[in-house]
Amino acid sequence: MIKEFRNLDQEESEFMLSVPILVCILIAGADGDIDRKEIREAISLAGKNKESKGILSDYFREVSSDFEDKLKVLIQSYPYESTQRDPIITEEISRINQLWPKLNPEFSINLYRMLLDLSEKIASSSGGWLGIKSVGSQEARYLKLPMIQDPSKI
Repeated sequence: MIKEFRNLDQEESEFMLSVPILVCILIAGADGDIDRKEIREAISLAGKNKESKGILSDYFREVSSDFEDKLKVLIQSYPYESTQRDPIITEEISRINQLWPKLNPEFSINLYRMLLDLSEKIASSSGGWLGIKSVGSQEARYLKLPMIQDPSKI
């Protein structure tokens, strides 16, 4: 169990572990196509973050466990069309705002920053000139994760 989740119930804890995957699906699929580069980038980032130190280290170890399988299963559970999928995922991700007060402020702020970083890296992993570091207009509207309140400002 992740010590920062001690004030959360089982469902809330499971949701918190799914948030990075939901962000990956939202950003990668915003242009209507979740391509292999974006999935590889998400998997790579999960693996790198697993080795991190600090307040998010236990969280990353748990999130990165079977990340690829969790990502693929979750993708299949949503509508194929981004116009149908994006509003559902956006609404789900916004649930995190209700949980910020139950979490350690330092943990919340670091998690929020990590989610923004994840969003940016997924968005820039595909597209652009020769597929190099460009963010498409569809991805750009979600890039700053407007559905999530900055916990440092709550």
